[in-house]
Amino acid sequence: MKTVQISLNSIDKVKSFVNAITQFEFDFDLISGRYVIDAKSIMGIFSLDLSKPIDLAIHAESSLDEIMEALKPYLV
Repeated sequence: MKTVQISLNSIDKVKSFVNAITQFEFDFDLISGRYVIDAKSIMGIFSLDLSKPIDLAIHAESSLDEIMEALKPYLV
């Protein structure tokens, strides 16, 4: 598992982020304070405080380089 910080400060960013990670079969969790939600859930993402960076936990053992490339626009 790898954890990175991302910023999703607009509706368009949230939509493109979800589209980017749904192409991977791995699990992704967004962690904001005591809340942990499925990063592939647009409704879940909008329940978080998007004004500050959020931790993204990537549950993948392989393809990390490919995943990090897809996440580049969102990394803090």
